[in-house]
Order: sequence, then C-alpha cells, then structure tokens
Amino acid sequence: MHTYDAQLAAGAPQPLPAEVALDGVEEFLFTCVATPSAWPHKPTAFDFHAAEGRSWRLTVDGDGARTTRLPAATSDEGPDAAGVSVHATAGEVVLFLYDRVLADSVRIDGDAGLLDLLRAWEPEE
Repeated sequence: MHTYDAQLAAGAPQPLPAEVALDGVEEFLFTCVATPSAWPHKPTAFDFHAAEGRSWRLTVDGDGARTTRLPAATSDEGPDAAGVSVHATAGEVVLFLYDRVLADSVRIDGDAGLLDLLRAWEPEE
C-alpha cells in the first residue's frame, strides 16, 4: 500500500501485482475489520469478489465481524445472498478497502449504503 501511495504522490500509480493484492484483501478482511465488538445495525454480510477467482464474506452481527473465504461458485442471489457485494480485480478491491479508490472504481451490487455504515463503524475493540 505504501508503494502505491508513493507512486500516486508522484503521479504515476501502477496496478498492484495480483498476488500482493490478493494477500492485501485477505489481510484487511481477516485482521483490520475482525472484531468481537457488536455491529450496531441489522446483521448483514459483505461479499468481496476478486476477478482473479477468490471471494470473501465479511459477516457482521451482534457477535462482531468475521471473514470467511467463499467457494468459487457462490452467487449474489438467493437466501444466503450478502447485503452488498463488491466485484473488481484484487488490486481494485484492496485499494477500495483502504479508501484509495472511489466506489465508482468497482462494481457494487446490493445496498451500497451498507458500505458507508461499515466505513463509519468504530468498534470498541
């Protein structure tokens, strides 16, 4: 992320290498947002789909926030559908998660307002 920030400051940002970006998405979802602090809103799930073939689900509820990897065949429809899904390359997903790119840089399906709630959430732990 720091390399990207330096490139951006120099006016020459480069795409993140796929494996670095995939690791960055995992690190963000499994560590940065993982918490036992209760989600103060209606329970929901956030799905993140990387074009490189990996997907993750961030579930938030009264027990906090936790992430799991999703099988490749997971659909954005049906009874287990997430409240919102983000689709992009892994590089775009990780840059979106770290607020380096705007929502119009990724495809969002579902209730985009949930992403605003997630960004505004400040867990106690």
